[in-house]
Amino acid sequence: MSPEQVIKRPIILTEKSRLQQEDQNQFAFEVDRRANKIEIRNAVQSLFKVTVTDVNTLVIRGKMRRMGRGVAKTQNWKKAIVTLKAGDSIKFFQGTEE
Repeated sequence: MSPEQVIKRPIILTEKSRLQQEDQNQFAFEVDRRANKIEIRNAVQSLFKVTVTDVNTLVIRGKMRRMGRGVAKTQNWKKAIVTLKAGDSIKFFQGTEE
């Protein structure tokens, strides 16, 4: 898989992910469910030019949602929490501060 296929989107809108970025230098991504930790590490390092020290993954179960008159389940998805080396940062998450 190419790095663009492994990482689907960053998760930046939650309060927990912002605290992790500021306090522990950790960044959260939604990743492909078939990707393993080694593929996630290589994808982040090649896309953002940073050094990854640790990767934690978890599978988020889909929720039951109303769809018209019936009920359907949303898809399961995989979340990766990536810890960067001290001093490294991903500028994509910094906003418009320059």
